[in-house]
Amino acid sequence: MPINVADGLPAKQILHEERIFALEEEIASNQQIRPLKVAILNLMPKKVETETQLLRLISKTPIQVDCDFMRVTSHTSKNVSADHLIKFYDTFESFENKNYDGLIITGAPVEHLAFEEVDYWDEFCAIVDWSQKHVFSTMSLCWGALGALFHLYGIRKRSLPSKLFGVFPQRLCDEYNFLTNGFDEVHNMPHSRHAAIETIDLAEHPELQVLSEGFDTGPALVATRDFHEIYVTGHFEYGRDTLADEYWRDFHKGLPIKMPYNYFPDNNPENQPIFTWRAHANLLYRNWINWVYQMTPYELNCIPHEIARLHEELKRDGVVEKF
Repeated sequence: MPINVADGLPAKQILHEERIFALEEEIASNQQIRPLKVAILNLMPKKVETETQLLRLISKTPIQVDCDFMRVTSHTSKNVSADHLIKFYDTFESFENKNYDGLIITGAPVEHLAFEEVDYWDEFCAIVDWSQKHVFSTMSLCWGALGALFHLYGIRKRSLPSKLFGVFPQRLCDEYNFLTNGFDEVHNMPHSRHAAIETIDLAEHPELQVLSEGFDTGPALVATRDFHEIYVTGHFEYGRDTLADEYWRDFHKGLPIKMPYNYFPDNNPENQPIFTWRAHANLLYRNWINWVYQMTPYELNCIPHEIARLHEELKRDGVVEKF
């Protein structure tokens, strides 16, 4: 939660320079409180596992959050019952005329395909376009991040010679950015993907900022300067054993799979992995939800107007408009 300090207190200016929330007294006294509305587009095959991972992170914040799950209709899920989807998920059609404070778009095991070859690509693009005007802040993960960056900015993914698989160190690029405020200078993040994006391609879009990156992974955390869009190229949401389950799944199928990097103690898959990214995963989601909570309008129907207003501020500051 942000702090409310007296106007004119010297510490307030220092906190402002460090981009820590310190509300003006008048704003704090007139704040209206309500639960946040967050939608989750779950594209992962193991729906229940991903639901649990994301809700676990969201639940670590003291802010009340209402979550709605979205599914695509142009793809048939094989790893979850139809009853589960009918009971807990709605199609995009039921979201089109609604506004949300936040949206999470998960990854999907399709990065080996060209974007246009994915059977739900057109539907994915329609959801991303909808989020631009109807969602105050969207966090896209792994393939979801690569797909959204390509659709919105034309940033192409690069196929990797081998799967990026393991837990990789990421260097913090801006210690005072609110989204990564409190992060150590180096943090770990799990990755499991066959494609990547290049920092040099992101640099052509001044509205995007790289918040952390790694020598092996490339950009790890990317965001627009108004936090309307947040891109996570890895899997902060993964649990301790998610990479192990993936390793043993492919191993027992006889598929070519290398040992996940920096994951099993002594590089022995019989040893329990050490959960080295949990604190930063919790911190990222807390920072994001906290920021959305403070900045989103109280009335959901005002969200499109507020998005447009913030975008106009970026234009006045000289940031290039992407459309």
